[in-house]
Amino acid sequence: MMPYFDQEPLVIGDLVIKTPVVQGGMGVGVSLAGLASAVANEGGLGVLSAAAVGMVHKAGFSVQDNIAAVKEEIRRARGKTQGALGINIMVALSDFGEMVKASIEEGIDVIFAGAGLPLNLPSYIREGCKTKLVPIISSARAAKVLTRRWQEKYAYTPDAFVVEGPMAGGHLGFHRDQIDNPAYRLENLLQEVLQAIHPIEMHVEHKIPVIAAGGIFSGADIKRFFHLGASAVQMGTRFVATDECDADIAFKQAYVNCKKEDIGIIQSPVGMPGRAIINSFLRDAEQGKKHPADCPFHCIVTCKQQQSPYCIFKALISACRGKLANGFAFVGANGYKVNEIVSVKKLFETLSQEYRQATVLQEKETVTATIVP
Repeated sequence: MMPYFDQEPLVIGDLVIKTPVVQGGMGVGVSLAGLASAVANEGGLGVLSAAAVGMVHKAGFSVQDNIAAVKEEIRRARGKTQGALGINIMVALSDFGEMVKASIEEGIDVIFAGAGLPLNLPSYIREGCKTKLVPIISSARAAKVLTRRWQEKYAYTPDAFVVEGPMAGGHLGFHRDQIDNPAYRLENLLQEVLQAIHPIEMHVEHKIPVIAAGGIFSGADIKRFFHLGASAVQMGTRFVATDECDADIAFKQAYVNCKKEDIGIIQSPVGMPGRAIINSFLRDAEQGKKHPADCPFHCIVTCKQQQSPYCIFKALISACRGKLANGFAFVGANGYKVNEIVSVKKLFETLSQEYRQATVLQEKETVTATIVP
């Protein structure tokens, strides 16, 4: 397979990802074995989502249901690819520890942990384990805090970092007033994190890759963040509109139909702001017309059922199944640019073409700047 980009592979310890693109883990049920394996087959890092997988399998809400479903999805993905696979496990999940253990037992290549600081994540690693631990952060301060905690308590250094900016879809690690603040642009956050981890790299005597995420949509975006020092990029939204994405066709079509004005910031029941496609369900929720009937499983540590306008996981799983009248879709800030559903292979080919076009344009601009006095 010819490389899609003229960029060095993403190297995380002894794991080599030839195409330095990480497909963001999207729940509930959006990125499972189908999407993750397809991305891995193109040389990228395919990522499952552990969020309420038992619900996706219609098994139930219990920890045991989720463990069985996570293991099944990892095995299904392994059966479809020889490539690298990761799993996104939110720290805020009430069964976070059990999901981590199950994923390690199945030999997942990478665990991505966000929606909170995974302060105790290395405690699950045992001798001989090859699973890489990659926190998802939104600031240089978080990188420093995590690294110090892991080194002091577990003698473990993060294998890589994902730095996610405020243009991402889903739950955001920012206050509302920071989301549109230029100081918190991904370009700035990336530089701050790179500077923060440089002395750590010098101490441990190896490179700690930093993966840029949040609003990255085109091949030109990929080129820009490679140029800024990112070892790889993470993309979520654009992978939704693919044939292999595990969500219902109606969910994917919501992205294709989405306009810029349809995208907005909501306050999620889990206590964080999030970016979503605003629809009738969310408008009704804002007017107080939605109330969770019950809470069969306390899936999110920070969720307060009595104060919640709706059950976040029920809303997300309904949307994933195509029932958008009973739920909604998270989306990145550039989601309105999605205009068709394609195969994962075709998407990578398009990104590669966009990347090459950006390279040619950059070279022309360099030549022009050189010859014009």
